[in-house]
Amino acid sequence: MKIIGTGSALPEQIVTNEDLTKFLDTSDEWIVSHTGIRERRVLDRESVNDIGTLAARRALEDAGLALEELDLLICSNVASDYFTPGPACFIAGALGFSGQTLDINGACTGFLQALDIADAYLRAGKARNVLIVAAEKPSYLADWTDRATCVLFGDGAGAVVLQNSEPSGCIATCIATQPNEDFLNMPTPAGNCPFTHREGAGGYLRMNGQEVYRFAVSSCVRDLRAVCEKADVSLEAVDWFLLHQANQRILNAAQTRLKQPKEKFPGNIERLGNTSSACIPLLLDEMRRDGRLREGQLVALSAFGAGLTHGAALLRI
Repeated sequence: MKIIGTGSALPEQIVTNEDLTKFLDTSDEWIVSHTGIRERRVLDRESVNDIGTLAARRALEDAGLALEELDLLICSNVASDYFTPGPACFIAGALGFSGQTLDINGACTGFLQALDIADAYLRAGKARNVLIVAAEKPSYLADWTDRATCVLFGDGAGAVVLQNSEPSGCIATCIATQPNEDFLNMPTPAGNCPFTHREGAGGYLRMNGQEVYRFAVSSCVRDLRAVCEKADVSLEAVDWFLLHQANQRILNAAQTRLKQPKEKFPGNIERLGNTSSACIPLLLDEMRRDGRLREGQLVALSAFGAGLTHGAALLRI
């Protein structure tokens, strides 16, 4: 497996911390000190399918891949514009792609899960070229009266095109779940079926910040060490650590525990916030386009999210 193209797309609307102070009891200083975020993008008139399609087009263009050469489209998404069909169908329709599509909801770990699935398809010979799109609108899930959660999130989409290669650029993966829905969840609406009785369903994203912090730091450090050990590669040999952009405090704690230079941990959380599973592909595209990401480099990815899902991957670019 080799990354041959990347793309991204962001909503036009920029929401700064100062904008949030107009209706929240907060300040730019408080948000930056607690999260590292200064601004984020929020969907207005665009849809999550729109930005997902644009990111996909840009990735295919970057790869120089004709649509008829694409075998599989995987979309990672938590909150779509429809319950069904999933966004992969809409993105495929906008692109003019009629091959196999697959939608997954692995929360913030979704891109790594999609990467692992794509690698399996490529190794098995069931696909030659795979497009992964992570298109997210966590702003839809947030309670915008709760300063502890709504300040964290931004919307965006990132995409990568993967091609079969020998040897595979995907050196090792570690994907797992620690089942615990209490720390981070959002129930679906109850509906109006007269034969079903559910209380307290629906609402907004609920998060136990302290518990999520502990889980995120510990799983991130453990998973990154695990994939490096699996590949018989030292942490020092890794050129870049691309972590899920959940909170700058989490990123700093993971970097400290791994005892690696801060320069190896690039980020975009200050400008984009937490874009769920789109964080890592957005960062991959930024780094590929500005020249930081170069052929031959060793890159370690790590993500964690509701479920509680978590994982890491070690890639040779």
